[in-house]
Amino acid sequence: MAEAQGSSSGPVTAADVEHAVRLALATLRGAAAADWGVRAGSLEWDCWETVEHLADDLLSYAAQLSPANPPLDTHVPFAWSRKRPGGPANAVFADRDAGPAGLLQVLDASGGLLAAIVRTTPPTARAHHVFGRADPEGFAAMGVVETLVHIHDVAEGLGLDWTPPADLCDRVLTRLFPDAPAGTDRWPTLLWATGRAELPGRPRLTSWRWYGTPRADGRP
Repeated sequence: MAEAQGSSSGPVTAADVEHAVRLALATLRGAAAADWGVRAGSLEWDCWETVEHLADDLLSYAAQLSPANPPLDTHVPFAWSRKRPGGPANAVFADRDAGPAGLLQVLDASGGLLAAIVRTTPPTARAHHVFGRADPEGFAAMGVVETLVHIHDVAEGLGLDWTPPADLCDRVLTRLFPDAPAGTDRWPTLLWATGRAELPGRPRLTSWRWYGTPRADGRP
């Protein structure tokens, strides 16, 4: 039985990863007949590529955290490749012949793997990420952020409505973005923190990062 989603100020959990991915799947299934080759929002990738990239992120986070001795200074050495110049570098690709339904099944499977690894990995575990060595909660939060913001990109491209829950946005902002403003609407603030929108008095960021290292380990 999955754990209940935490309160707005609580930790990010495996259940949050599952919730984010299920919301994403429910939204994207409404666009099965759309042209997935259109550009995804402000990205240089199309919508198909962006969902592939998201699935790759989720599976890669699971793989990074899952070894008996997770690597602390480098990535697990999957072989990443690009389908075209300028496209995302992935280890995970969906079979085009399976269509959008197959693509979404790949996303579903990758999200399930990350949730399972987060749920079963000791909280004392640490693994490498370019934005700081992270614990299972950190990887869960990263997976949620990747899901929320990349579905935003795809929703812009496909003309879909996408507004994730404020409490979910708040938990990942609290965990990963110590410099994000408080007292603002949580979803627009997450879009601002990931370089996708302005906030009143705060221009759109041209560079951004998150902090995966737990506070107990010296995170800002």
